[in-house]
Amino acid sequence: MYEPLRVVTIQEARSKLEEHWQPQRRVKLLQLDEAGGMVLAEEVGSRIDLPPFDRSDYDGFAVRAADTFGAGEDDPVELFKVGEVLAGQNPEVELERGQCATIATGAQVPNGADAVVMVEDTTSIGERVEVRRSVTPGENVSERGSEIEQGAKIVSAGRRLSPQVHGTLFACGVRDVKIFCKPKVAVISTGQELIEAGSKLGPGQIYDVNGPAICDAVNNCGAEPSYLGIVQDRFSEIEERVREAVSDHDLTIISGGSSAGAKDIVPETVNGLGDPGVLVHGLAQKPGKPTFLAVIDGNPIFGLPGYPVSALMVFDQLVAPYLRFLSAAPEVGRKRIRARLAKKVLSARGRRELVPVSLDEGDCLLAHPLRKGPGAITSLANADGYIAISADQEIVEEGAEVTVNMFGGSELA
Repeated sequence: MYEPLRVVTIQEARSKLEEHWQPQRRVKLLQLDEAGGMVLAEEVGSRIDLPPFDRSDYDGFAVRAADTFGAGEDDPVELFKVGEVLAGQNPEVELERGQCATIATGAQVPNGADAVVMVEDTTSIGERVEVRRSVTPGENVSERGSEIEQGAKIVSAGRRLSPQVHGTLFACGVRDVKIFCKPKVAVISTGQELIEAGSKLGPGQIYDVNGPAICDAVNNCGAEPSYLGIVQDRFSEIEERVREAVSDHDLTIISGGSSAGAKDIVPETVNGLGDPGVLVHGLAQKPGKPTFLAVIDGNPIFGLPGYPVSALMVFDQLVAPYLRFLSAAPEVGRKRIRARLAKKVLSARGRRELVPVSLDEGDCLLAHPLRKGPGAITSLANADGYIAISADQEIVEEGAEVTVNMFGGSELA
């Protein structure tokens, strides 16, 4: 017989889940132009020398450096111009003693030349060029492979293909890369009272907040959310939608319908869909007590509370670490900040408590508790992050130093 709400700590919940589900990253080979924003699953080396030829750093004249020795403003050296080299061209000219060739920035240095004189240090008179400054061998030239040699490492595994990294790989001749696949996450909202945003509210109805908010949170973890919509509190509907989710996704998140009320039938329905079923129903944490965890034929299901503030804080504590591992995504725009508590907080001993806070930068960084009840949407809008109060702590005094777990996207995050 299924029995709900036997609370465990969040550490115990993770342990029970991992007895039946060990998250495994998936890797695939992608063309480089399709891999932007993904995370590399392998070290990548340059396929070419970069630059791939001796390259002029400036507009000017390719020269034999020895021919310019002794040149000065009052005593220029005269060279004879024998050709021109533009960027993208294979030089047809080869310099001999006393000769030079016009060269563009980025163009290949012709044979016989070993330096470039910048155009501002010269005067052209027909086919004659007066050089007023001497150069040394290699001056104003980027030698082949001076930036990176063929086979040398460009980036390590675990780096995200940001525009900078992506562009560098293109420049180094990389065609395809192995990347970590983004986990596919199904998101389902449950509740008779919920309707889609933009619809006209009827008596007792509210807009679905959790669906889009959880999808955003999933995306911030480097995963790919798929919103499967709102499900009414009916066994058949819940069963059909959950079966759809687990058949085509790596992980399923359901919000609402998980407390001990008569209409909260989601855990019971999920438990009957396959083995081992519901593993945990109840966290020793406020908010988050009705959270449940299940595994159905190898597919994990996370049941979050219906209140948006509760759902997002439990997501951050319980779901996000798994998604970041699966996607190999760094915690972009997320950090922990030390602050002073602006107001005393009372907590119930025996249950870990998460308290949303807003931050205020004054003489010192202050964390203002936003305790308006778990269903208060304004707490969600105003919160920069949250603090965690341990189960054995009843009071956190005003002025106490606390650690704020920042929500991604906060101005201070």
